[in-house]
Amino acid sequence: MQPPKKTYTLQEAIKKLEHYCAYQERSHQEVRQKLMDMHMIPEAIDVITIHLLEHNFLNEERFAKTYVSGKFHIKKWGKSRLTYQLKQKGVSKCNINLAISVISDEHYTDVFNDLTEKKVLQIKESNKLKKKKKFVDYFLRLGWESHLVYDKANELIK
Repeated sequence: MQPPKKTYTLQEAIKKLEHYCAYQERSHQEVRQKLMDMHMIPEAIDVITIHLLEHNFLNEERFAKTYVSGKFHIKKWGKSRLTYQLKQKGVSKCNINLAISVISDEHYTDVFNDLTEKKVLQIKESNKLKKKKKFVDYFLRLGWESHLVYDKANELIK
């Protein structure tokens, strides 16, 4: 037999979700999923979500900006991957565009150029076509725009 499912009162769930959101920025979708995992009824989910929004524990714009900043600076993701991942997390198009626009074009290009110069030295492949393919695949997987990637591949691998 399975142990009985833990149940939460509305106040317990609110406290638990306040802590959950205070620990790290969360998307609306993540909060909703957490509440469903806690077996809360739809009416309670709505009440808790409104409470979190009113008390600024939950803010989609702030989440999107934090997410973009972290993934760009730490994982070096490009704009395509950042946009895709935010869409997967249920963030609105307006907030996605706002978050992506925080990255300056100059900084974006600088990070890309530094990254490509390091990566081209790491790829140990004598065949130029295979080396170019590995280079291109790597940067496309990170979500960098294809025109940037192909131009840089042609420039660095001759």
